Amino acid sequence: MQESSKKIQVGIIGATGYAGAELTRLLMSHPCAEIAALGSVSYEGQKMEDVYPNLRGFCDITLTGEDDVVAKSDVVFASLPHGLSEPLAKKCDAQGKVLIDLGADFRLYEEADYNEWYKLPYKEKELHRRAVYSIPELYRGKVLETKAKIIGNPGCYPTSIALGLAPLIESGKADLGHIVIDSKSGVTGAGRNPSQTTHYPDCNEAFSPYKIASHRHTPEIEQTLSDLSGESVRVTFVPHLLPVNRGILSTMYVDLKETMELAALWDIYHKFYEKERFVRVMQMGEIANIRNVRMSNYCDISLHLDLRTNRAIVVSAIDNMVKGAAGQAIQNMNLVLGLPEDTGLSFIAPAF
Repeated sequence: MQESSKKIQVGIIGATGYAGAELTRLLMSHPCAEIAALGSVSYEGQKMEDVYPNLRGFCDITLTGEDDVVAKSDVVFASLPHGLSEPLAKKCDAQGKVLIDLGADFRLYEEADYNEWYKLPYKEKELHRRAVYSIPELYRGKVLETKAKIIGNPGCYPTSIALGLAPLIESGKADLGHIVIDSKSGVTGAGRNPSQTTHYPDCNEAFSPYKIASHRHTPEIEQTLSDLSGESVRVTFVPHLLPVNRGILSTMYVDLKETMELAALWDIYHKFYEKERFVRVMQMGEIANIRNVRMSNYCDISLHLDLRTNRAIVVSAIDNMVKGAAGQAIQNMNLVLGLPEDTGLSFIAPAF
């Protein structure tokens, strides 16, 4: 472990949202980093441990403003609504700081897509040209090649889907015109501010889809699958709200160009991910379950075939707050700074 004086100074803006609080919890045990400052508009002047009592005795940092966080930090994590990270990125860039954005501002390549789905333009076009969208398992080469200091951290749904489909898409055996994705998320994915949909009496003992074929993660999903395939990909994506706190389970249905045995499909996935610490390809006959990745940075993938329809069925499971947000952001920080990607992330899911 490095001495405290030599540790990387990190700051979190939007620290009192769910993703920000999860970042705080995880970074408290990172051996090479320490939290220099935490920012919050809603709770400025209060202590983080008073907002989140689970941190009592561990994080008595007083929440402050954005400029103070940037000034004190080598790496800034932004956990903000869309439209707020661009000006922050400009400040970080001017001061030579690394920005890892957990929001949507640096996820989409094309301004037209951002405008269509988020109703805003790109104001800092030069920063967008230098920013890199990074699911580390798929984009680490681009991060290292460009020495990027602005990272667009992926959305939770797109992470589970891209990791689940990448080997099959890259193999060239998928019929790209017929991809249907059915995903389910715990309620923390909706953020800390409550809505009628996430109100306990409405979501408990309930299960339903929402934003059918119109979710804002759709262009991000299609962008990554198009990157992997080298051609434009369109998907049908339907998310659902699970009455649990954490977890995403994505079930993906992909028609195959040719008949394939399950063992051959498994071999494609095993070879693709055999050197990846955080992706676990399950044995044939096993089924991915969010319980087995809860509180961890792992993605579990199970593989299935419908021989009657010649269709692959891929199931992936992640914790939406860790691999889908805070854990992956730390993984990206480690990648940018030249640390082993699993630094500070070596924990497994509880058994129950």
